[in-house]
Amino acid sequence: MTRQRPDGRRPDQLRPVRFQRQFTRNPAGSVLACCGDTQVICTVTVENGVPRWLKDSGSGWLTAEYRMMPGATQERQAREFMRLSGRTQEIQRLIGRSLRAAIDLEALGEKTITVDADVLQADGGTRTTAITGGFVALREAMEGLVARGELARSPLQCNVAAISVGLIEGEPMLDLDYPEDVAANVDFNVVMTSDLELIEVQGTAEAGSYTRSQLNQILDVAEIGIKDLIILQNAAFD
Repeated sequence: MTRQRPDGRRPDQLRPVRFQRQFTRNPAGSVLACCGDTQVICTVTVENGVPRWLKDSGSGWLTAEYRMMPGATQERQAREFMRLSGRTQEIQRLIGRSLRAAIDLEALGEKTITVDADVLQADGGTRTTAITGGFVALREAMEGLVARGELARSPLQCNVAAISVGLIEGEPMLDLDYPEDVAANVDFNVVMTSDLELIEVQGTAEAGSYTRSQLNQILDVAEIGIKDLIILQNAAFD
């Protein structure tokens, strides 16, 4: 029997997703990404030049920074300054790896892209929302470079989106909110391209273990969610 979700969603159904483009004025790309009650502002800055280890290579670079705003959760989150927590470092590396898979860095030329993801409100899926919204901001920035004649063509090769899936009472549930995330025995974050190729799979059994069959079910449900997210990403540019 299918477990009843608190908000009445099907097991393979996303929360309401919204991308508000051009959310702020100054960055090359700026998007407020909302997934249920999770809200992340994603901005993209493009600068001429690359890190020293890439100088004169003809290739560009993409990096990411992630922060949780103090009021994002019920208990105030202390600001992170010089010393980042292990969780923050891990998430921003994940965002950077994921979005680099979307872009031809040689076609970008010697430019550095910085994707900033700042969580305004957290209700589960902050890292996946940051990746999915970060791609929308990245596309906006690349289209702007082409429109201004700074690039002959967009270096983007595919969409990238991410989603969470958890096993709750043995059943895979898509796009967990915070109460479901706490209840899940197994929690996955899945990042995929618009060609439905995997970029990263992060999966942990919080209690007990999971089977190979359950892993296949988790990836199947994740793929359904990724397909829906990519449609929504593209619709933001219609």
